[in-house]
Amino acid sequence: MVRGNKKRTRVYVSLGSNQGDRVGFIQQAVQLFKDNEHIRIIECSSLYETQPVGSDSSEWFVNAVVAIETDLGALDLLALCHSIEERLLSLHLAEKMPGSPNKKKESGKIIDIDVLFYGDKILENDDLQIPHPKIQKRAYTLVPLLEIAPEFTHPKLVKTIAQLYEELPLPELIYLYGTREEE
Repeated sequence: MVRGNKKRTRVYVSLGSNQGDRVGFIQQAVQLFKDNEHIRIIECSSLYETQPVGSDSSEWFVNAVVAIETDLGALDLLALCHSIEERLLSLHLAEKMPGSPNKKKESGKIIDIDVLFYGDKILENDDLQIPHPKIQKRAYTLVPLLEIAPEFTHPKLVKTIAQLYEELPLPELIYLYGTREEE
């Protein structure tokens, strides 16, 4: 058996947090991806602060997109994303309640990690839809993608990220992290 010949796929993953140390959670998630032998980080977008959309919270999000290469299948990558979300939540809870043997899970997440694109694959099943079904409607995914992959073509819509961004009807507010003036 020849080693090291597994096919690697370029994948775009979004990260977003609107609780606690938002930037720290994104940085920790990126580090956990880096620590995984099946992942190679290609590029990270800047951090963006985005208006909450479709959320009960009024807290602004910090969002980023990471380009990776992986030899994991799409569902295995999704499982890794979920395990990183859970690991960060459990670390966060351990910091909030040191020494407590019965740490109850808080409802919700402290970070949301989504697979946006998995190469040029189209996948639709109960667990995972690729490309992510809301990419073309959300500035918080398109702006970071525009920074690192403006010419990437959406495999279903057959439009580049730049074209999708130009077609956004009413994008939510989005600022480069640290440039938004507090109200």
